[in-house]
Amino acid sequence: MPELARLPGRLLIVGFGSIGQGVLPLILRHLGVRAADIRIVSATDDGRAQAEAAGAGFCRCELNPDNLRSVLEPLLAAGDFLLNLSVAVSSLALVRLCRARGALYLDTCIEPWAGGYADPTLNPAQRSNYALREAALALRAETGPGPTAVLTHGANPGLVSHFTKHALLDLARDTGRPAAPPVSRADWARLAQRLGVRVIHIAERDTQQPTTPKRPGEFVNTWSIDGFAGEGLQPAELGWGSHERRLPPDGHRHARGCDAAIWLARPGASVRVRSWTPLAGPYHGYLITHGESISLADALTVRGPGGSVSYRPTVHYAYHPCDAALLSLHELAGSNWRLQPAQRLIVDEITGGRDELGVLLLGHERIAYWYGSRLDVSAARAAAPHNSATSLQVTAGVLAGMVWAIENPRRGIVEPEDMDHARVLELAAPYLGELVGVYADWTPLAGRGELFPEATIDDDPWQFANFRVD
Repeated sequence: MPELARLPGRLLIVGFGSIGQGVLPLILRHLGVRAADIRIVSATDDGRAQAEAAGAGFCRCELNPDNLRSVLEPLLAAGDFLLNLSVAVSSLALVRLCRARGALYLDTCIEPWAGGYADPTLNPAQRSNYALREAALALRAETGPGPTAVLTHGANPGLVSHFTKHALLDLARDTGRPAAPPVSRADWARLAQRLGVRVIHIAERDTQQPTTPKRPGEFVNTWSIDGFAGEGLQPAELGWGSHERRLPPDGHRHARGCDAAIWLARPGASVRVRSWTPLAGPYHGYLITHGESISLADALTVRGPGGSVSYRPTVHYAYHPCDAALLSLHELAGSNWRLQPAQRLIVDEITGGRDELGVLLLGHERIAYWYGSRLDVSAARAAAPHNSATSLQVTAGVLAGMVWAIENPRRGIVEPEDMDHARVLELAAPYLGELVGVYADWTPLAGRGELFPEATIDDDPWQFANFRVD
């Protein structure tokens, strides 16, 4: 397999759950690093046998604010790379450490310290991804240029921001307005505005099935259970478009920052929205908070004099997990959000199915356009060991982001929207199965009211109130 880049130093992996275990074979395959130069620090022994069989070092240690530096500083020097795949370890603390040591960095989401997602002493706005991102942006402004630290770069957040740019260029071409790829955020935002994109869904349907059905008192998922439960308990968040007429009854703006997003006074795992993918068709998905809902909305904002917003699309996740995870969420909600005592991460026992993950651009003259990855579990297993379809989409994003960071080592703190989308998709594509774009005439009003009258905003199907499931 081709060497895509060569790590200049050693690799330190913090956290070794399903994504760490899935990405290790890709790193050894493509990044020109010796297994002996890889060190893994994890809070559990999950994956230890795999790591040691590959020749990587493994240390079980639960990191906290008191021991972070004493544990990691000896493992990290200038030219090294810290890959953060942990939960409950502060991403910003790790970024600060990497900057002090001269090391590169990448994570798949901005994590707080343990308990940060569900701390009852914090109000919902303080527990939001918006607040975590604002803290990261403040750190970027404070520290300026330095070693590249790529934030939130897995599949979503991560690859979906690059899917969005690809989809915008497809839409421009197919509506007779072909455009060269913009260079700046402002130019991408003006392109989206010219095309009339009013809503962007990160539209995902996972159909993978385990050999053993979910049991009562058990949470089953195709990727990190702690990660899914944690983000599901955060308040629902969405980028808030300039076309929206009114806030939802439970919607709130933030008191400071970019003002590109709102939060709902409910956990994301309790809020459903209408969406569409090519294979699933119309479906109800969960409005789980994700970083891309905020960063994409912010990046695609067109501002006028005095910072006034003249254009911004509404952006949010619409996630239909695998059926076993769906039942797990239903049970979790019924227990007043107390996580089940048993958890089962399914990878090897998946019998079939796929993950259909893409972006759905809505409201333009072609109505709806979905672009993304359709990856069957059998194809994922053939491409890389220790992966499901879901995890391989994430690990492909991690690998591509690492290569980009190695190629661009002095970019400071960056988000996916700051990166070259064509280069990242070129790197990730071999592991994403079928990359397709499909047009549709679907709107959230399709078929509504045929059996029961519903309150809808018929003169503008693209209002968030039409997408939300009451």
